[in-house]
Amino acid sequence: MLLAVDVGNSHTVVGVFEDRALVEHWRVSTGLRRTADELVVELSALLDFAGLDLREHVHGVVLASVVPSLTEAYRQLADRLLEVPVVNVEPGVRTGIRLRHDHPRDLGADRIVNAVAAYGLYGGPSIVVDFGTATSFEVVDAEGTFLGGAIAPGVHTATEALALRAARLPRVEIVAPPAAIGRSTVTALQSGIVHGFAGQVDGIVTRIRAELGPGVTTIATGGSAPAIVAACTTIDHHDAWLTLKGLRLVWERNQR
Repeated sequence: MLLAVDVGNSHTVVGVFEDRALVEHWRVSTGLRRTADELVVELSALLDFAGLDLREHVHGVVLASVVPSLTEAYRQLADRLLEVPVVNVEPGVRTGIRLRHDHPRDLGADRIVNAVAAYGLYGGPSIVVDFGTATSFEVVDAEGTFLGGAIAPGVHTATEALALRAARLPRVEIVAPPAAIGRSTVTALQSGIVHGFAGQVDGIVTRIRAELGPGVTTIATGGSAPAIVAACTTIDHHDAWLTLKGLRLVWERNQR
């Protein structure tokens, strides 16, 4: 089995693939100071819930990380503790897509992997909207070239900042409000958050589509997507595990 790990600033998404099937997946908080030994304990516990043994069943690790300290910890996990091959999404790794970006080494590994998954699974031209710590937009043309995109503050990042700066505004559950006109502070906040971010997404996607031309497919993913996607008019597919699927594709392309 293949262990796929997407390490983000706020959350880490872990998946287990058997051949091409995603058989298990988890979303956990990213512990920025965890060592390789601590990661073994955490991953062993997750796999144990699924009746799997980390050392016995995992034959390889594929990793996309935006946290450098954890990138090294996962390398040690694979090399020293599990003694299995590891593919880390970094310069020199085969992805199957071209990068047309002014500073390709500055690109987050997750953005590249999302582009790989979008083109590999949905074709091009396509746009990925990833609702994470930031809301990122990855753009791939009809020939499978990553063109760039846009980055905006994430849903939870922005709402946490609002709660911290406005003493009388509470933290609220991010769910669709009953109506656009909020009849309480809570529903007013929910309306502003859900409809505001949906409007932002639709606005950016509409502008990108105008530059790309016709036939564009838009895919949403990321932890905050469920609360916002239903209010959007420009999202064609919601694929919660798109990044994990892209990691599997990267792994396969580096086994040849």
